[in-house]
Amino acid sequence: MAVIEGFRVQNYRALRDVTLGKLSNLQAAESLSPFTVVIGKNGVGKSTLFDAFGFVADCLSADVEIACDIKQRGGFERLRSMGVDESIRFEIYYREAPKERPITYELSISLDASGRPFVESEVLKQRRKGQTYGQPFPFLRLHHGKGIVWAGEIAVEVEGEEDRARMSVELTDTRQLGIATLGTLKEHPRIKRFRDFLKGWYLSYFYPDAARSLPSAGPQRHLNIHGDNIGNVVQFMEREHKTRFKTILDRIATKIPGIASIDTHVTEDKRVLLRFNDGAFGDPFFAQQMSDGTLKVFAYLLLLEDPEPPPFICIEEPENGLYHKLLEALAQEFRLHATGRKNAPQIFVTTHQPYFVDALTPKEVWVLEKGVDGYSRIHRVSELDDVKNLVDEGLPLGGLWYSDYLDAR
Repeated sequence: MAVIEGFRVQNYRALRDVTLGKLSNLQAAESLSPFTVVIGKNGVGKSTLFDAFGFVADCLSADVEIACDIKQRGGFERLRSMGVDESIRFEIYYREAPKERPITYELSISLDASGRPFVESEVLKQRRKGQTYGQPFPFLRLHHGKGIVWAGEIAVEVEGEEDRARMSVELTDTRQLGIATLGTLKEHPRIKRFRDFLKGWYLSYFYPDAARSLPSAGPQRHLNIHGDNIGNVVQFMEREHKTRFKTILDRIATKIPGIASIDTHVTEDKRVLLRFNDGAFGDPFFAQQMSDGTLKVFAYLLLLEDPEPPPFICIEEPENGLYHKLLEALAQEFRLHATGRKNAPQIFVTTHQPYFVDALTPKEVWVLEKGVDGYSRIHRVSELDDVKNLVDEGLPLGGLWYSDYLDAR
C-alpha cells in the first residue's frame, strides 16, 4: 500500500512553511513513520494541519474553489496566511510500495484575475529507473491549466526518448485538479494510481450522535467520515464476511472496558443492529443506548479492522470523550494496525493528551509550536537526544511532554 514519506504545506493559515518527513530535496531527512502523531498546545495549528490534509482531498473530490469554502474554511483569503501574497502550496512525497521509486506531487493554488481560487500549477515527478542523483523527471506539469503530460510508464525511463510519449494538454476548468481528469484515462496509469491513492484518504469527523442514528437498510462496504453508517457497514460485514466479522466483534469486545460481548440483531425490515452486553444484565444494550466513549472506540476499531482499509487515515484528537486509562491501549491499537500486516494503512493523529503520548516512541511524535512571528513550526521528538536518552531509561514520553521536555531547544 502507498505511504506518505513527507508532506509540506506553505501559506495555509498558521502553517507558513511546515514540513514533516522526507521530500525530494530533503533526502537526508527521515521518512514519516507508519504511525505518526502530532502534539502541541491549544492554538498552535494542530487542527489546521489536520485540515490541510482534508483540504487537498477536497480539492480532488470537488474543486479548489469549493474546497476553500466548505467546512467553515471561509474562502481563499481566510485560508492564506496573514500578511502573505504568495500562493497556497502543498507537496506530497509518497511511495507506492516499499521498493518503488518515490513520487512527488506539487500543488499550487492562487487567485485568478476575477479573484476566484484556481489551480496555479500542478506537478507529478519521479526519478528514472536506476537514477540515484539529479532532479526527478516530471510526467505531469501544468501551469494555469496548460502543460505537458507523458503517457505510459516506461516512455520517459530512457533519457532522450521523452518526446515519444509527450502530449500537450489544456484543461477547460482551471478550478479542477489535472489529476482528477487525467487520472481517469487508461494511458496515464501513474496519474491514476496517485489519484486513487488521494481519493482513498480517510479523515475522521466522527461524532457519537451520528453513530446512534438508525440508517435505512442497505449494506455499505466502508465506514464514512461521520460514522453515521455503522449499521450499514455492520450489515455488509455480516453478509460478506460473516465468520470473520464474528471474530472481529469478539476481538473488539475484549478491547473495550466494561463490554463482555458484542453481537448483532436483524430487525424485521432487515436492518442489522449492534448489541453490547456488559455482563451485568441479561439483555444487551443496543448501540443507541451506549456511551459516547464506547461508540467512539468501537468505530475506530471497526475502521481499523476493515478488510480493505483506506491507505491513509487521519484522526483529530481521538481522546475526546474517552477514559484516560484507555488512551494508551488505543494508541497501541493504532500502531499495531499501521505496522502489523501487509497493506496496512498509514495512520496520522493529532492529540494534546499525555496519556496517549505515553504509548508512543520519539520517532512517532512531532511537536507543533507557535513561533514568535505567529506562525507554526514543527520538530520531531527523535531529534532531541536528551529526550531519547530519558525514554531509553524508562521515562514515559507523555510525562516528559507534561514537564516541557519536548519543547524545541
